[in-house]
Amino acid sequence: MTTPAVHANFAAMPQSLYSIRMHATREGRHLSGAERLAPRSAVEALAAALVRRALEHPRGQADRLRLTVEAVPAETVRFAQLPDLRTVPVADYFVGRQAALRLLERAGVAPEAAAIAMQALAAGAAPEGVAMRGAMLVDAQTGARLEADPARGIRVSRMDLAASTETELGQGLRPLGLDNPHVREALLLAGKVLAAPAIVAELCWSDDPDYTAGYVAAPHLGYVRLPHLKPAGEERGGRAFFLRGGREELPALIDFLEKQPVLFDRLGALRGETLLEE
Repeated sequence: MTTPAVHANFAAMPQSLYSIRMHATREGRHLSGAERLAPRSAVEALAAALVRRALEHPRGQADRLRLTVEAVPAETVRFAQLPDLRTVPVADYFVGRQAALRLLERAGVAPEAAAIAMQALAAGAAPEGVAMRGAMLVDAQTGARLEADPARGIRVSRMDLAASTETELGQGLRPLGLDNPHVREALLLAGKVLAAPAIVAELCWSDDPDYTAGYVAAPHLGYVRLPHLKPAGEERGGRAFFLRGGREELPALIDFLEKQPVLFDRLGALRGETLLEE
């Protein structure tokens, strides 16, 4: 299994795209965020769908909503393959977190660094003990947090599925019972993270109270979904990106994650439940 390859494919992009990004807050705290890359003909409908998503969030209705639409020149877009997907069944979040720690160690994250990041997500990684707006950047050996703003973190942005790939992904996920926005969006985001320079692995679970699943993603593991990584009703969650090299790698990494447009035009393997090898 290999890292999702990023390659130039400008001939396949006949027109410019638009980046449509939504960020919603409630009572000053992060509530929801989402985005799409789309041709001009789809911008209006997708923007309306993102607004509706913010107003119908399970944690409440947004009281502040920011919608940003920006043109993305065709020649700046890179194309990539989604990572392989598999699900490791776990009985509860205690077992799930132990499995996640083993996966992170297998990916090359030091056990201490993995434990530090997991505890931060469980306790609320933002300074006030709530979910961050973005992701933590964590040194894969020491566990030191490297993001400049511990409340905002890093916001992965400007990525989407090519239209044909979106259809194929739905067809592949449906027999697995995974054709839902949580899985599609997480797989897409993990794909961009794994294509970024210096990334060793990612750990994530949702801050939506009614969604307990999460995942570990790494170049040689793909996207490994764990159905339980937190208790039901818990609003604390988020992402930790583990990187090698420390602070000298940060400028290129952050620029790629936040600014480089990536369109996924190929699927990885989509597998059902598999036991975690010891």
